[in-house]
Amino acid sequence: MHLPLNALRAFEVSARFLSFTRAASELNVTQAAISQQVKNLEERMGVQLFRRLPRGLALTAEGIALLPVLAESFSRIGSVLEQFGDGRSREVLTVGAVGTFAVGWLIPRLRDFQQAYPFVDFRLFTNNNRVDIAGEGLDYAIRFGDGAWHATEAEALAAAPLSPMCSPAIASFLRDPGDLARQVLLRSYRTDEWATWFAAADLPCPLLRGTVFDSSLTMAEAAAQGAGVALLPARMFTRELQHGRLTRPFDIEIASGSYWLTRLKSKQVTPAMQAFREWLLQTAKQ
Repeated sequence: MHLPLNALRAFEVSARFLSFTRAASELNVTQAAISQQVKNLEERMGVQLFRRLPRGLALTAEGIALLPVLAESFSRIGSVLEQFGDGRSREVLTVGAVGTFAVGWLIPRLRDFQQAYPFVDFRLFTNNNRVDIAGEGLDYAIRFGDGAWHATEAEALAAAPLSPMCSPAIASFLRDPGDLARQVLLRSYRTDEWATWFAAADLPCPLLRGTVFDSSLTMAEAAAQGAGVALLPARMFTRELQHGRLTRPFDIEIASGSYWLTRLKSKQVTPAMQAFREWLLQTAKQ
């Protein structure tokens, strides 16, 4: 059965409002045109879709059955057409990122990417550096480490040296690196970081008893609230430093890894992936 699309649309809108007049207003045609389209549709289908009442319309059993099917169909058509709003199909790009990099670097710059590449429908998922690219259906994963992951292509984005950071209140008690031995030292799951930092400062590492965190974001927030001193990548917490929530009492840094853009070697690169890679690498250099 071949039914005119305009008539189906006229019925769907009329059924939602139970009014030919309101349907005509939404579709920018006359009330008479809507009424005639619905009447023609009923004649072609051989069923009555509305009962015409003195004060409006009521759906028949056939109209009740038809309405949800049409409503879903028109909604799906609209969703697809929205993807062509700028003249080309939108393409989904799914990226997983370690939370510290996502919040401290990527999100403040994300608007620039979206403006430069409006065809990309960007999806961002954060993690604490534990990620399964294939299992999570990711196009890219931004990770922290040494760049060596099995069956993965990795491109360096930015080094992230660690230095002590704490609240201004705690910093007021710190005159030299040795003073840290009398403070609570917050720790990450990488257990050798404080030992490495004290070695760089030519000092013995004190007994570590501070809370262990699986995320630099939560550890930084704990440090900002005065829970202790944390080893953090300062370039990922520039806003906290600028606003005075965190401070760096000492300039001694240690290198523990870098941020990398990674993808499975078996993954075919799409236009959206290529656009994101080029933008990310170029912006990271700047």
